[in-house]
Amino acid sequence: MAITTHWYLPTTGDARSILGSLRVMGRHDRRPDDEPGARPPSIDYLAQIARAAEDMGFDAALTPTGTWCDDAWITTAALTAMTTKLRYLVALRPGLASPTLVAQQAATYQRISGGRLLLNTVIGGDDPEQQRFGDYLGKDERYVRGEEWLEAFRGAWTGEPFSMDGEYVKVTGAFVVNPPAFPEIYLGGASPAALRCAARQADVFLHWGEPPEAIARQIDSVKELSAQIREQPDPLRFGIRLQVIARPTADEAWAAAECWLDGADDDVVDGMQAALGSAVSEGQKRQLALHGGSRDNLVVSPNLWAGPGLLRPGSGTALVGSYEDIADRLAEYHDLGVTEFILSGYPHLEEAYWVGEGVHPVLRERGLLAEPGSLHAVA
Repeated sequence: MAITTHWYLPTTGDARSILGSLRVMGRHDRRPDDEPGARPPSIDYLAQIARAAEDMGFDAALTPTGTWCDDAWITTAALTAMTTKLRYLVALRPGLASPTLVAQQAATYQRISGGRLLLNTVIGGDDPEQQRFGDYLGKDERYVRGEEWLEAFRGAWTGEPFSMDGEYVKVTGAFVVNPPAFPEIYLGGASPAALRCAARQADVFLHWGEPPEAIARQIDSVKELSAQIREQPDPLRFGIRLQVIARPTADEAWAAAECWLDGADDDVVDGMQAALGSAVSEGQKRQLALHGGSRDNLVVSPNLWAGPGLLRPGSGTALVGSYEDIADRLAEYHDLGVTEFILSGYPHLEEAYWVGEGVHPVLRERGLLAEPGSLHAVA
């Protein structure tokens, strides 16, 4: 399978630095209108990013979920009318709504958009965040519930009445009328519960960016588990979530990387690390372990920089380098079995062009890049 690239929609807001982006959200000490270059997540700005991603040959755009985000479903439904081909990898929180209701919503989205919905399953690795949405289950319980929820979601999509009496999910006679193409399920995580849920119910298992040898171990573990318990007929595919800074030369890329940390003094970094350290997510812990809260030795593998993780939750590593460097690293992950790459950069509008105009042609010349809309394309 060839490489499929996706982009990212910052429904929290955007800026030229990570700290600036956090301030747009209101997560730091300035108001958005005080932040130089602040870009609130207006539908017009997000449409610029979506059209840039579409024009540059990205297949889909990931949208996050959480307290600081605009709603992914409503935002991307509006954007489908402003784009023609780009698909949307929409955040899904299983357990916060009925699987039958969400299946009905997803089917409607598919019909309205012409089949451009993908689903990013977010089980939740931060207890206070989950509790803001009324969810008081522990992390492992959330994954058990997520398995049941996804089973019911898939069951309703067959068009035939589906019933189940699970520990957390109970439905009787659930079905979607005239179901359109099924929106593939993406799911990430690093805990044993996450691996089990993905092996049974996901179409694509997502990793946050780590050195290739760590990704290889994770893939081997999930493949082994999938061979034992997988319920879906198609094999599980693998993807990775990475920040990226691509420039014509490596020196230009690393200079841009320094700008991402503009304004972040030690007190800011220490405060963010203290906040991130309370997360129960195994994946978040692994991202934090890459840098240990220190600005020293942030290059943890060739072209893989852990700087973003000093300031932002979630995807805390970036590929930094020339167009050829970035293509080399994507190819290295691809050799391990990764076929889908969800990329992003600050600001998201400009970086979409750097990658699309610089990295995509290199991958295409090497015969590695899938055409948008062809997730199963073969190189």
